[in-house]
Amino acid sequence: MDIRVLRGADVRELLPMAECVELMHRTMIAVAEGRVVLPLRSVMVMPGDLGMLGNMPGYLAEPECFGVKLVSLIPRNKPPLYSSHLGLVLLFEAEHGCPVALLDAAEITAIRTAAASGLATRLLSNPQAGDLAVLGAGEQARSHLTAMLAVRTLHRVRIWSRDSAKAAEFARVEGARHHISIETAPTAREAVADADIICTVTKARDPILLGEWLAPGAHLNVVGSSIASTAEIDTPAVVKSRFFVDYKESTRNEGGEYLRALTSGAIFAEHILGEIGEVANGSLVGRRSPSDITLYKSLGIAPQDLASAHYVLQKARAAGIGQVIDF
Repeated sequence: MDIRVLRGADVRELLPMAECVELMHRTMIAVAEGRVVLPLRSVMVMPGDLGMLGNMPGYLAEPECFGVKLVSLIPRNKPPLYSSHLGLVLLFEAEHGCPVALLDAAEITAIRTAAASGLATRLLSNPQAGDLAVLGAGEQARSHLTAMLAVRTLHRVRIWSRDSAKAAEFARVEGARHHISIETAPTAREAVADADIICTVTKARDPILLGEWLAPGAHLNVVGSSIASTAEIDTPAVVKSRFFVDYKESTRNEGGEYLRALTSGAIFAEHILGEIGEVANGSLVGRRSPSDITLYKSLGIAPQDLASAHYVLQKARAAGIGQVIDF
């Protein structure tokens, strides 16, 4: 039995953002159409402020495979030395249940999360949208900038972070990488003023983006908050948006922004209009008018990891990339 081991550098080489956006298009349709088995992830919270261990199993019908992502979430980690999400994706083939690949989870998570936001931006934002605000300046900020560039022509990019030096470094490094000009904003409010694409990719426990700041027609990718007790945007932002998710059951259990708005009585359960896969397959309308404020709530789900791992594995086999271990 052979298991192919693929490092983060291998994943980066074999999973370009534009290709991953198309992969997420197919994957999220499969999720919306029920061609997956998707239990809620379990999270073990460790003592004090040490962090968490997430366990994300799943099954994907096409391409048929199953597996699990085990990932640690250590808030104090500082990229690029250590990602906040470190772990492994273990992929199994479906015929005999043999493990076939072990892949770096940090790179898969960084790329597929942003690619799913890219898909949502392509489906929900105004076609001419090109004024991007990114709140947060970490790993997901970098991957989300790449994803937004893959799906929209950007004419302005602004970055805000609580750490102004980190924002300045992001603007310098990522601006040079993508050959674009990136502005730093002194406040989150100034960053999002008149922006028509907004990505929140922070570790904030409480809202750093208020609904009153949003311009008509804006699209939001709300990504950083991944547990029920945290929220990056306030309840008015939730209320005024056409609200779409990656997976309804996850949002009902773990979507902090949604749960705060629901508990306060500001919205009803039906405020979740649907999953992004339902927009992708044409069964739901995303944006109805240029002035709509649309929102994609990303929590991250196992089929995204499995589809990415399978895709990388097939390319790695063809190119002879990775270390093959005979068990």
